[in-house]
Amino acid sequence: VLLALMLSSQTKDQVTSAAMLRLRRRGLTVDSVLQMDEESLGQIIYPVGFWRNKVKYIKQTTAILKEKYGGDIPSTVEELVQLPGVGPKMAHLAMHIAWDSVAGIAVDTHVHRISNRLQWVKKETKSPEQTRVALEQWLPRDLWKEINWLLVGFGQQTCLPVNPRCSQCLNQDICPAAKRL
Repeated sequence: VLLALMLSSQTKDQVTSAAMLRLRRRGLTVDSVLQMDEESLGQIIYPVGFWRNKVKYIKQTTAILKEKYGGDIPSTVEELVQLPGVGPKMAHLAMHIAWDSVAGIAVDTHVHRISNRLQWVKKETKSPEQTRVALEQWLPRDLWKEINWLLVGFGQQTCLPVNPRCSQCLNQDICPAAKRL
């Protein structure tokens, strides 16, 4: 789960999925990743975005997982974000998927953009982390785990960063951004 999340950053889902499939074919364990040299790992995960950096992060993180966590992943957001290449969004998603624990809202670029367009934040936020804090202040906790899944697909298909498809959007009558665009 953690490795898939690390690979997914700045990468299309299909590319991430193909890279994970190649990794699984090699025997995806902490030890197998540690035994791979960086060049081999790079060949396996290419063409994920920023693959050279991700190779370094994966090797460093895997070593930490083996040494400090007995080959498992940490069970808190605070520990997860200490791992190389893991940010708050990944940490919150990992908590939900791996530990079935909702510690916060996983806010990526889509959730950030759409929350601002819909004015779900009191004042415009400049970063996904600011958006996370603002959303958590008012959104009922029982909705935290599903907001990312709902808005990511919506942001990929309809509420695009450039040229959003407002005329096709079911929210156009209530969306402040649709009136401006």
